[in-house]
Amino acid sequence: MANGGGGGGSSGGGGGGGGGNSLRMSSNIHANHLSLDASSSSSSSSSSSSSSSSSVHEPKMDALIIPVTMEVPCDSRGQRMWWAFLASSMVTFFGGLFIILLWRTLKYLWTVCCHCGGKTKEAQKINNGSSQADGTLKPVDEKEEAVAAEVGWMTSVKDWAGVMISAQTLTGRVLVVLVFALSIGALVIYFIDSSNPIESCQNFYKDFTLQIDMAFNVFFLLYFGLRFIAANDKLWFWLEVNSVVDFFTVPPVFVSVYLNRSWLGLRFLRALRLIQFSEILQFLNILKTSNSIKLVNLLSIFISTWLTAAGFIHLVENSGDPWENFQNNQALTYWECVYLLMVTMSTVGYGDVYAKTTLGRLFMVFFILGGLAMFASYVPEIIELIGNRKKYGGSYSAVSGRKHIVVCGHITLESVSNFLKDFLHKDRDDVNVEIVFLHNISPNLELEALFKRHFTQVEFYQGSVLNPHDLARVKIESADACLILANKYCADPDAEDASNIMRVISIKNYHPKIRIITQMLQYHNKAHLLNIPSWNWKEGDDAICLAELKLGFIAQSCLAQGLSTMLANLFSMRSFIKIEEDTWQKYYLEGVSNEMYTEYLSSAFVGLSFPTVCELCFVKLKLLMIAIEYKSANRESRILINPGNHLKIQEGTLGFFIASDAKEVKRAFFYCKACHDDITDPKRIKKCGCKRLIYFEDEQPSTLSPKKKQRNGGMRNSPSSSPKLMRHDPLLIPGNEQIDNMDSNVKKYDSTGMFHWCAPKAIEKVILTRSEAAMTVLSGHVVVCIFGDVSSALIGLRNLVMPLRASNFHYHELKHIVFVGSIEYLKREWETLHNFPKVSILPGTPLSRADLRAVNINLCDMCVILSANQNNIDDTSLQDKECILASLNIKSMQFDDSIGVLQANSQGFTPPGMDRSSPDNSPVHGMLRQPSITTGVNIPIITELVNDTNVQFLDQDDDDDPDTELYLTQPFACGTAFAVSVLDSLMSATYFNDNILTLIRTLVTGGATPELEALIAEENALRGGYSTPQTLANRDRCRVAQLALLDGPFADLGDGGCYGDLFCKALKTYNMLCFGIYRLRDAHLSTPSQCTKRYVITNPPYEFELVPTDLIFCLMQFDHNAGQSRASLSHSSHSSQSSSKKSSSVHSIPSTANRTNRPKSRESRDKQNATRMNRMGQAEKKWFTDEPDNAYPRNIQIKPMSTHMANQINQYKSTSSLIPPIREVEDEC
Repeated sequence: MANGGGGGGSSGGGGGGGGGNSLRMSSNIHANHLSLDASSSSSSSSSSSSSSSSSVHEPKMDALIIPVTMEVPCDSRGQRMWWAFLASSMVTFFGGLFIILLWRTLKYLWTVCCHCGGKTKEAQKINNGSSQADGTLKPVDEKEEAVAAEVGWMTSVKDWAGVMISAQTLTGRVLVVLVFALSIGALVIYFIDSSNPIESCQNFYKDFTLQIDMAFNVFFLLYFGLRFIAANDKLWFWLEVNSVVDFFTVPPVFVSVYLNRSWLGLRFLRALRLIQFSEILQFLNILKTSNSIKLVNLLSIFISTWLTAAGFIHLVENSGDPWENFQNNQALTYWECVYLLMVTMSTVGYGDVYAKTTLGRLFMVFFILGGLAMFASYVPEIIELIGNRKKYGGSYSAVSGRKHIVVCGHITLESVSNFLKDFLHKDRDDVNVEIVFLHNISPNLELEALFKRHFTQVEFYQGSVLNPHDLARVKIESADACLILANKYCADPDAEDASNIMRVISIKNYHPKIRIITQMLQYHNKAHLLNIPSWNWKEGDDAICLAELKLGFIAQSCLAQGLSTMLANLFSMRSFIKIEEDTWQKYYLEGVSNEMYTEYLSSAFVGLSFPTVCELCFVKLKLLMIAIEYKSANRESRILINPGNHLKIQEGTLGFFIASDAKEVKRAFFYCKACHDDITDPKRIKKCGCKRLIYFEDEQPSTLSPKKKQRNGGMRNSPSSSPKLMRHDPLLIPGNEQIDNMDSNVKKYDSTGMFHWCAPKAIEKVILTRSEAAMTVLSGHVVVCIFGDVSSALIGLRNLVMPLRASNFHYHELKHIVFVGSIEYLKREWETLHNFPKVSILPGTPLSRADLRAVNINLCDMCVILSANQNNIDDTSLQDKECILASLNIKSMQFDDSIGVLQANSQGFTPPGMDRSSPDNSPVHGMLRQPSITTGVNIPIITELVNDTNVQFLDQDDDDDPDTELYLTQPFACGTAFAVSVLDSLMSATYFNDNILTLIRTLVTGGATPELEALIAEENALRGGYSTPQTLANRDRCRVAQLALLDGPFADLGDGGCYGDLFCKALKTYNMLCFGIYRLRDAHLSTPSQCTKRYVITNPPYEFELVPTDLIFCLMQFDHNAGQSRASLSHSSHSSQSSSKKSSSVHSIPSTANRTNRPKSRESRDKQNATRMNRMGQAEKKWFTDEPDNAYPRNIQIKPMSTHMANQINQYKSTSSLIPPIREVEDEC
């Protein structure tokens, strides 16, 4: 036993000195490498002999011999200690699992026992009742409080640990990221150590990588403790992947320090930490989209599984099978194993590298099943996610010195091409703006090609303005403006407006100061924009309501036919197309090339009146100025359209010009009387060096450079400005009629004084049956044919009626409006129409000729055809079918000479203006009223279209190509067709000059202001107001009219005179500003023509020759005395004697002799009418009770007739003797 003990001690001493002798024995082991088996057997025999005398028995340890390598051996016998490393992990895992299960079992038994004991105590407490004293319960209460305190302390520690390991706080995020980074660091150390043998001796104090790995694992151990404390379910925590990774990587490190040897072992499991890579990136706010998160998840799972499996193959192939005494090993590097796993997963299997060990092959059998499934599912999905990555998902990089705008909303090929064509037009000389489109749908190939053609100025990004992240990508905070396009052809206009309003809310919420220009489809939805706190029209925010402007344009065509075409061409950028032939297209296209611009007036104009400056600009500078931006003494900006000669030009006044190029308008700024007074060629007017001009430039720096928003220098209105649209700065001196209005208590105008107003009327009071309409003679009225039903979207007829009820018309000048359509639809619109006078409804359909004859469509001043069902059809070519059918139906109608029949009957009633002996029929507008129209072709019609290409169906005698642009077609040039697409150009025009939209809105809406819109937003109706000097002053504003040249004071210029002479004479004499001509289409032909079509000529040159049949567009001043005497300007519908053309309302200056005879004749005629009615024994019936009793009769007035007379008219209407026998059978139902 003593020997045995000494042997043990000697053996132990040898073991202790093994480390010191290892270097000395390395050469011997290297020399004996080839005799490994012999030495192994001898070592085994000696080991067995010594073990027989030893007290410590080690069974089968002599079989664990590592192969001799070039590396330093662990000891002289080459024994392996891998089992110690593996045992440390197994003991930790299963030992902890056993403790957790034991604790749960004991806790469960304790809970059961306590539950039974609690029931016993509860029963005793119930039995004892009130016999228990308070002192008896006190110890129990103290014990419960102690338990509660202990539970509270444990809960606090648990909550603290949970906060530390969670990413909800900064500390938690830092800790989570640090753990992940250290795990990747430990994996990198494994990659480095994988080039070493699987097991080798290493001194902890000398091996730097082992020291780093030890530090990492100490941190992992602490983090494991925090996770264990914070875990609610300890058992599931113990079985988590991260916990298993810690079990098989942390304990072996401590064993390696103790044994001074290293075992590569299962350290490859650290690769499983890569699965959390997606969570870490989300904590760092790097991954934000679902696709990116999914992509990183798939990649991390695939890579971590791949690297982990490669680590296992590397372990078993380099170690060998234990039952083969580790003799079947092969030397494979870790990266060769990675290659082997990849070719295995992809089922390629080249065979150059393969597993030799049984463990390796068994692992490959199971791995190929899961690996192949993962490869087949993950790789295609990863490729799909990478391929579907947003092509336009980057961020905009702002260019220094260059502005950019963001365009969003309805982004299609049509809307974008129309926008870019106008925005990037060559006539704009300062477009240094980059356009950024933002849309949530990627562009199609055609739209993508359009972007590529304009790649220097256009960029597209995929995203939504409702997402703040996408707004940050397009740098909305630094954008000059944001433009929102609307879908004009959507089936639900209210839903489209709601979408655009939400876009405005999102953009304003992200950056309240951004300027927004948005399109709106319905007028009543504009009120919702006022609910946005940061919406401020004074700062440049604008809403372009397409329904408001579309119906406003059509309404102005009722007053001056063709005006819609002229105004639409003015704010659209059109290139000049030169035509050599003397055709109507030549003169029309010369006018089309004109646009509306703004420029500051030279100081040479300061102190001159507006007519003087306007004449000078037209004659000398070849510019047409129609309005100015005037600043009052309190610096309040107002846009004044054709103000009178009382207004003097101030320093820094902004003028509104009609010209063909932006460079031409610069003449108004550069003009100097000293330098340019004797220059006849306006092109030579350039900037001069006069001190006055230099002084003006120095005084106006802010208006010319940094803040300019217009293409030529116009600024936005200041925050305190409000564009009042009246003509005079001080209050007007009321005329006699206005004094009467102020004295009466009757509300005749709305509260702003901009529109005629009457008390609300029930719809039943304005409905005319067909028989009542047949007994009524309508003349000079407006017939509105409307298609719609109960389910149709409202188009907002108020916007059509308001311009026709503007207060700058006198009451007797208002044209009566008759709606023909479905009564169900009109009832829905009536709430917005019941405050307007002289409105009637004939229930029916515009396709019924009986209804059209009942409203005397052949005597109307204008027939408007609208449809509320246009956007409910998928086929775009059929969207306008109702309007086209109605237009063709009217044009094919034939009429008898109804006026001649009335005049032939001595007992009949003759409408005012039709009786040639009546003073009211004295030369009206310079010509006599001709007999009524006998064919529907000559009825003035304007038809609304949705699809531009459908314009080819309106005129059967034109030769327009289907691919011709709308503005080049004959119906549009003649003013008989209008499409909402022409309003797309307003987006660009408003961005470059927000005053242009104010001017256009003023011209077409009759005077709508932001204050009025706010009032309508509150009440959805006009509010009546008493007449005051302030409200009556608002009536004094210009209106558009047409001037006839056939007779009157300008008749001498009508036959071969120059347009410039007419311009100067009208401006000097009557303060009327002419700006265009409405000419017969075939007026240039030398031979007479029966064609009655006219076309528009915008801003003709000074030397342009006039013809007698021309009608002149002009801006007419408000006539204060027209209410008492209709001598100044009157209204009528007439036909040209040379062409038998029935035109729209025109204006002229009658002779002075008629002024004195007219009132007397009117009184005598009234007495005769009253006597005639009394003789017939009938009380006079008024169809329209809103007309004042003292209103003077006019040619639009409606009076009842006798039953006998009505029967006669119906007989003549229905007879075929006055109508050609070959015609269609008319619908009389």
